[in-house]
Amino acid sequence: MKASLQRLAERASEEGLLDVAYTTTDSPFGPLLLAKTRRGLVRVGLPNQDTGELLADLAGRVSPRVLEAPAELDEARRELDLYFAGKLDRFDLPLDWQLSQGFRLRVLRAIARIPYGQTRTYTEMATKAGNERAVRAAGSACGSNPIPLVVPCHRVLRTSGALGGYGGGLPMKEALLELETEQNLVSR
Repeated sequence: MKASLQRLAERASEEGLLDVAYTTTDSPFGPLLLAKTRRGLVRVGLPNQDTGELLADLAGRVSPRVLEAPAELDEARRELDLYFAGKLDRFDLPLDWQLSQGFRLRVLRAIARIPYGQTRTYTEMATKAGNERAVRAAGSACGSNPIPLVVPCHRVLRTSGALGGYGGGLPMKEALLELETEQNLVSR
């Protein structure tokens, strides 16, 4: 059955009928949903998010031609595995930003440039996106980040240094920051 589904996905891709390929992958926090378009990775669903709802959202906002095609996401899975193992400090995946626009997109692009093992504040992200007073909007952009982990919104903190929020929950945010801090200490 899996082989026939894979052949179907390959044929759909070859014939231009596959607009969104998706799969799930394991992580230390639970299963992640990964989805990509021809342009790049468009969605990373965290373990506490409903996969069905995320796929329905992709079908409505990107294209109804959504098909499970694990091979299409091999590189994303490989990079995430290396990241969680502490062996990758920068993702090198093409990204499809179409699920974000305007100020939110500018915030997410700024977040994507935060170096591994470092943090920034919501205020800094608002400023980088062009409006230093839009701190809440910067927080909202983090909260609606469609590509968490790869676009590392977990590296954004409150000005006080407090964690703030995180779509995967604060224990996950704390663990990701700890992973990056430990790896920075090991690599020095």
